[in-house]
Amino acid sequence: MKIDRMDKRLLMVLHQDASAPQRKLAERIGLSQNALWRRLKRLEAAGIVKGSRPCIDLAALGFDLTVFVMIRTRNHSIDWAERFRDHVARIPEVVEMHRIGGDWDYMLKIVTQGMAGYDRVYRQLTTGTELETVTGHFSMETMLSGRMPDLEAAAPRA
Repeated sequence: MKIDRMDKRLLMVLHQDASAPQRKLAERIGLSQNALWRRLKRLEAAGIVKGSRPCIDLAALGFDLTVFVMIRTRNHSIDWAERFRDHVARIPEVVEMHRIGGDWDYMLKIVTQGMAGYDRVYRQLTTGTELETVTGHFSMETMLSGRMPDLEAAAPRA
């Protein structure tokens, strides 16, 4: 799908506040409300826009510890990776899971309630799973989050 400058502006504005009424969004990017609606529906149909979610302050709910867990494994089969993904998906405190390159195989982002919460998640993670090395990196402060790359500056895709 071809994305033009107006689509990019719409995506940037949506990322800032997806709860804004369409009238406001249209005003902010210089379109009529109908034109904005058509663009939004086209972006949704293409799978570029997928729903909208409120931004929730998890720390205010007691989820005050973020841990980035690095995992190394000896098993790299597709079957093992799928079973591992399913195992991790059953742990609700794991909010992101990435298969990565380099010295580590997987990186998880865990958001939980304090060290006792992390210990419980760690035990769930390592029980019944063949992992070579598991190490946690504890976030002391989120300094930048929820950004979107500058779509206007990005090179066009061929």
